[in-house]
Amino acid sequence: MTTTLPHTRSHKPWGRLVTCHLDTPMQGRSRTCPTARSYSLGRWLFFSAVAWPLTLLLRGSGVFFRIGRQPGWTCRAAVGPIRKKTPDPFWVATLIFSPLLTAPVLLGADLPAPILAKSPTWQTPTTEKVRSQVFQWFDERKADDKTRAEAEKLWNDASGELPAVDLLDRTVRSFALADENARQLLDLCSKPRAKLLLPSQSWLTDTATPNFVSNNVRLYYARWLVHERMFDEALEQLDGLQPNDVVDPAGLLFYQGVVNHRLLNGEMGLKAIDRLLDGTADSPKRYAAVARLMKEDLKDLEEDTLDHIARRMEDIERRLELGRAGPKVREVEGGVIESLDKLIKKLEEQQQQQQASSSGGQLQPLQPAGDSRIMGGKGKGEVTKRDIGGESGWGDLPPKQREEAMQQIGRDFPAHYRDAIEQYFRRLAKEGNAD
Repeated sequence: MTTTLPHTRSHKPWGRLVTCHLDTPMQGRSRTCPTARSYSLGRWLFFSAVAWPLTLLLRGSGVFFRIGRQPGWTCRAAVGPIRKKTPDPFWVATLIFSPLLTAPVLLGADLPAPILAKSPTWQTPTTEKVRSQVFQWFDERKADDKTRAEAEKLWNDASGELPAVDLLDRTVRSFALADENARQLLDLCSKPRAKLLLPSQSWLTDTATPNFVSNNVRLYYARWLVHERMFDEALEQLDGLQPNDVVDPAGLLFYQGVVNHRLLNGEMGLKAIDRLLDGTADSPKRYAAVARLMKEDLKDLEEDTLDHIARRMEDIERRLELGRAGPKVREVEGGVIESLDKLIKKLEEQQQQQQASSSGGQLQPLQPAGDSRIMGGKGKGEVTKRDIGGESGWGDLPPKQREEAMQQIGRDFPAHYRDAIEQYFRRLAKEGNAD
């Protein structure tokens, strides 16, 4: 028989040390300490897995987990006070899970986004890098000392890192100092559009123009075109440009998103917006805010819906205000009419389905059809019978009114109709007398 004896125990946090003291020595007999603590292997693993992610926080705040009591320690008086050290679940979990977490990193495997942050696919160049590229272009062009002095003055007043928008402005203004085409385009973009037709800028796609010049000037020109609501022309300038081709990659992606959003090019617009949001740290906050709104708008936009049709009609209005009335406008107009026809047909089909479902497939004689047409459904061909009374002489007219009716028939209808009607009235009279 097992006897429980008075005892004392002491333990450190996490059950590292369990001490059991017996008040009365026992000569070779076993006694069970019912409040002593012990850990089975399953309990170690369970509490280690649950507590390990919170260990650092809990240890810092002085809160510790306490595992419930479990009998299992045998105290022998002959041995004296028993001291048993058990492993700390924190270190057990560390030994178990650390290899699992560090192995992918050591092996070079790709970890999910929450573990390793996604790096942006583009980055704004530094001011010094852009400045060196500009003056390298001056060297290749063999600019005179006066032009170089003006360019030095333009760049020397820059303190620290310039915003990407300022980098683009200073770069294009530097080109205008030594290139006549760039100077004319800069003058065009410095004021609102005054002419219906814009001058040709074919030099931007000429192979003789350096890529560094053409790419940045195209972005500068497209930015002005967007402000003038000339989105087709802006898309032509932005087409093919990549963030690494220009000194303002955030501006390039933003205006590509704006143009495709206004022209309802959903796939291309979402692609540009997603790339812009990948580098939020290097883009202005206003770009990121507007980009998120455009993204949600394009995601919810469906073709041939009323919203989609209304936007295309607005685009037609914009083109007409710009003096555009060519094949492109007529193509958009034809698409709007076609979408309206589809929408009207769809609504009519839905209405017919609703009417058929509401009637349950059976014709309702109390609800006549609005139009004369072949109705669907099934029925016995019977109509609702109404009580018209049982008195004789139904349908008879007074003699005076009957004579007026017969005269009217004689004037308005052929003679044989008069004979047929007289026979009808005679038959009615015979049936009435028979009743």
